Amino acid sequence: MSDDISELNKSAAELVLSYPKSTRIRVISHYDADGISAAGILCTALYQEGYDFHATLMRNPFNKGLERLAKEENELIIFSDMGSAQIEAIEKIGCKAIIFDHHQYLTPDVKENVLQINANLCGIDGNYEACGATLCFSFAKTLNAKNKDLVSLALAGAIGDKQHIGGIKGFNKEILENALQDGFIKEHTGIKLYGDSLFDTLYFSIDPYYPGLSGNKDEIERILDKLKIDKNTNIADIDNDAMMQLQSFLLFKLIKAGCQKNILDIAIRKRFFSEVLGCELERFADLLDACGKFGHRGVGLSICLGDKNAFDEAEKIEKGYKQKILTALIGLDEGSIKETKGMRCFYSENTSLGGVVAGIAINYIFDEKKPLFSLARKKEEIHVSCRGNQKLVEKGLDLGGAMKKVSSEIGGFGGGHKIAAGATIAIDKEKEFLEKVESVLVSQMKG
Repeated sequence: MSDDISELNKSAAELVLSYPKSTRIRVISHYDADGISAAGILCTALYQEGYDFHATLMRNPFNKGLERLAKEENELIIFSDMGSAQIEAIEKIGCKAIIFDHHQYLTPDVKENVLQINANLCGIDGNYEACGATLCFSFAKTLNAKNKDLVSLALAGAIGDKQHIGGIKGFNKEILENALQDGFIKEHTGIKLYGDSLFDTLYFSIDPYYPGLSGNKDEIERILDKLKIDKNTNIADIDNDAMMQLQSFLLFKLIKAGCQKNILDIAIRKRFFSEVLGCELERFADLLDACGKFGHRGVGLSICLGDKNAFDEAEKIEKGYKQKILTALIGLDEGSIKETKGMRCFYSENTSLGGVVAGIAINYIFDEKKPLFSLARKKEEIHVSCRGNQKLVEKGLDLGGAMKKVSSEIGGFGGGHKIAAGATIAIDKEKEFLEKVESVLVSQMKG
């Protein structure tokens, strides 16, 4: 029987409000767009109730961060976009804890000091229908109905977690419909275009990634000259005829690259503008992702808390981040990949960027037949990020299950979603890990 998320949120709100306003509440969240959005929601909601907060954004793996956390003196810790896979470590911390998570869980049964609110335990598909930010938003509204103005952060988190691919569904869709009805979100149909100029827009486009065009200065100038559009034109100043020409050309590039239908469907789609954030939600999510994964997590959280100066800084950070990703994508496009029967893999110098590159490449560079793995060697460890697609999941792919099973067998740890997951293993276990993963993936794909 599924847990009732409304009742769980009431229990969480009662627990928070049972503490005096002098309490400093600890907030721990993941460092991607969803995790940062979730942290922004929690911190704002707590502050508006009169509580101080201390927030930390963690990247995978979480073990060292949780060890440091256990040495602190906290009365209440709230985990968002993580926690269910770290339940044993959290239970040992010794203080009260609330978990808001949508990833695969270890167990539905937790000790009395922990309240676990996991989408999958509430009859909600955590892969596609709810994320850390939308779960935290649901709690924030329960804490205080005035927090419904935080809905833009919730939906930015869902889009940042790619839960808009194939259309916003389930729990997320209900939140979106209410936001549209309340006027917090406006929608329009169009292609993803933003930047200081049209040239910048195309050059730094990584999702969608246009093979042969993204990151290619000469080709962009050639195409824009052919379309008779000035490369320095601001997006808002392009007339309708020129915009239609440009959109048709870009869509053709994606079709020619062999992108799946669900990816083509989000090229030109309904887009959501936030009156509160002052920008399109995918634009905001991209900025958060760049800040989190390029070493500027505090800037990402600051823009969620409404810091306008931080927004300008985030735009500068994003360009450096995207240039790194473009360099890696162009390398993959030119053939720097290893392939087996069950998977494709490449090596990355940067753990955080490896997963991002894999997620983009599987949608825009490679066909849909195999998952893509990024391996980053770091001193005595290898950090693994892997990405699949919806078609592979329908055939039986479960990357989260594979990462959890194989890494635990060789003394590491891992997990995640069916479509996206990660693991950390000892560097001398690389060959064994790849062999075992290959066996699991081939078995999964046989159904």
